Amino acid sequence: QLQASGGGLVQPGGSLRLSCEASGLILKYYAIGWFRQAPGKEREGVSCIGGITSSDRAITYADPVRGRFTISRDNAKNTVYLQMNSLKPEDTAVYTCAADLKNSSGCSGRPVYDSWGRGTLVTVSS
Repeated sequence: QLQASGGGLVQPGGSLRLSCEASGLILKYYAIGWFRQAPGKEREGVSCIGGITSSDRAITYADPVRGRFTISRDNAKNTVYLQMNSLKPEDTAVYTCAADLKNSSGCSGRPVYDSWGRGTLVTVSS
């Protein structure tokens, strides 16, 4: 089971680091994606990091966050992070993480995420 944490209220231009942790699951083997859903909008993919058994080790970012967000792993802590810098009001959303447990694809393809965590709310406002 996945759990996202680290959300909160931050001013525009500020930073937050989100964490995706798992119980009963070793994250390093799987592609992990970060997603967000803003009020009244559909869920969108934010970033993806390949696992060691994925078909590729690619790291991808959605255009709106490229250059501001960084995804990374700490395998010793079984955690995937999303470092978010230069936050904008339009980044306000519930952020969640998901795992491609069947290794359907690396991040350069179209992973099929079949394990989803509970989200964490990020609010960017002055």
